[in-house]
Amino acid sequence: MAKNFTSRQENYSEWYNELVIKADLAENSAVRGCMVIKPYGYAIWEKMRDALDKMFKDTGHSNAYFPLFIPKSFFSKEASHVEGFAKECAVVTHYRLKNDQDGKIVVDETAKLEEELIVRPTSETIIWDTYRNWIQSYRDLPILVNQWANVVRWEMRTRLFLRTAEFLWQEGHTAHETEQEAVAEAEQMLNVYRIFAEEFMALPVLTGTKSPNERFAGALETYCIEALMQDGRALQAGTSHFLGQNFAKAFDVKFLSKNNTQEYVWATSWGVSTRLMGALIMTHSDDNGLVLPPKLAPIQVVFVPIYKKQDELDAISEKVNQIKKTLVDKGISVKYDDRDTQKPGWKFNEYEFKGVPIRVAIGPRDMEEGTAEVVRRDTLEKQIIRLDELENFIPKLLDEIQDNLFKKALNFRETNTFKVDTWDEFQQQIEKGGFILAHWDGTTETEEAIKTATKATVRTIPLDFVEEAGSCVFSGKPSKGRVVFAKAY
Repeated sequence: MAKNFTSRQENYSEWYNELVIKADLAENSAVRGCMVIKPYGYAIWEKMRDALDKMFKDTGHSNAYFPLFIPKSFFSKEASHVEGFAKECAVVTHYRLKNDQDGKIVVDETAKLEEELIVRPTSETIIWDTYRNWIQSYRDLPILVNQWANVVRWEMRTRLFLRTAEFLWQEGHTAHETEQEAVAEAEQMLNVYRIFAEEFMALPVLTGTKSPNERFAGALETYCIEALMQDGRALQAGTSHFLGQNFAKAFDVKFLSKNNTQEYVWATSWGVSTRLMGALIMTHSDDNGLVLPPKLAPIQVVFVPIYKKQDELDAISEKVNQIKKTLVDKGISVKYDDRDTQKPGWKFNEYEFKGVPIRVAIGPRDMEEGTAEVVRRDTLEKQIIRLDELENFIPKLLDEIQDNLFKKALNFRETNTFKVDTWDEFQQQIEKGGFILAHWDGTTETEEAIKTATKATVRTIPLDFVEEAGSCVFSGKPSKGRVVFAKAY
C-alpha cells in the first residue's frame, strides 16, 4: 500500500494529501472545495465526537440544533462579527428552479427571497436571536448549549480536513448572569479542549489567548490551543471565546436580575472542527502511512491468520475468536481479518498504512508453540507473545502506545521551540519552522508588519505568561514579555 508514497522529507504537503486519500480518510467531491469523508475517516471523527460529547455533558452542557440558514439582517447587528465573516459567506437568493424555453434548468427569477439567507459560517447570530425568547429572568440562566453541525465558509484555497468550504464541527453557545461566570466558562472549555487533545489525540498543546488581530470576530477575548506539526508549522486546534455582552446588546437579550434591574446577558462560544483530523494526521503519521493513537483508532487491534489449509484456518479462528471476546469485553475494538481474497502480506501493509495500533499475526507454527507475533504501529517493533498472555498484554501495550505518541510529539515540540532576541535571529529561525518565543510590543501594526515580512503571526499569548522586560524583536519598543510566533495552517 505504501509504494509510490511521497515521503515527508520530499514534499510534506504532498505527503499529507496522498496520505489522506490513500488511507481512505477523505476525498475531494464534485463540489469545489468540499470533501467526502469516507467511512474510515468518519469513524475516527465519531470517536473524537463521542469523547468530546461526553466531556461536554460531564460539564453540564446539553445538545440542541439551530437552523442552517440565517437571515442576512442578523449579521448587520454586530459590526465586527459581520466584518470578520463577510468574505466567506455563501448567500441563498432564490428558492426555486425552472425549465427555460430550451429545456435548461435555470433560476426562477420570480422566486426571489424577500430577505437573502446566509448559509451559516457560525451560529452566534441565529442563536442569540433565539435566546432572546428563552431568557427573561436570572432564573433562566445559565444556558449551556452545544450544537453538532456543519458550517460553510467559502474558502478559495482548500485542503482536505484543514480548510474546506464545508466542514463538520461543534459550537458551544452559553449565556450567563455575570461576567465572571462567562469568563470561567470560556476558560473551562479551553481546558476541556486541552485535556481532549493531550489525553485522546496524544497531541501536546499550548494554551493561551489570541492577539487582538487574531481574535474571533465579535469576541472580547479568544482563548486557544495551539499545536506544532511535523513540518514546523502551527495549527490552531480549538478556540473558546468570551463574547462579553456584544451579542446580547445586538439582539437585545436582557434578564431581570436578582436586584430587580434589567441587565444584558454575558456570553461565550467555543468550538473545534474536523480540522482536528488534520492535526491528528500531521502530528503522528510517518512515511509508512497513518499512525493513530489507540484512544481514537476505529480498529485498535487486528488479527491476521496465516495458513494454507482450511483446518489450519479453523484452528486459528477458534483461538482468535476466544481472545477477541475477552478483549472486546474490556472495551477494545478488535478486527479479525480472515478474508481469503488478500494475502497476509497485503493485509499487513494495509493495516500498517491505516495506522492500526496493534497487529497480531498467528500461523500454524504459532499455534503449535502457543505464541503470536505482535507488531506495534508507532515503532514497528515486533514481539513474540504467548497466546494465553495476549488478553492482558494488549491493553497494557495500547496504553504504552498512547503514552509514547504523546511523549514523542512533546519532545518534538520542545526541541523545535526557540527563544530569539533580534530581528535577524527571528527571520532566520522562522524559515526553519517551529515555535518562536520573542518579545512583541503588543501592537497590531507590528504584528501585521511581521506577518507581511515573514508570514508568521502571534499564535498565542501564553496563559502562564511570564513578565520579562525586553525589546520587541521588530520595532525595538518596550515589551512586557515573550509571546509565541509561528507560521501556521
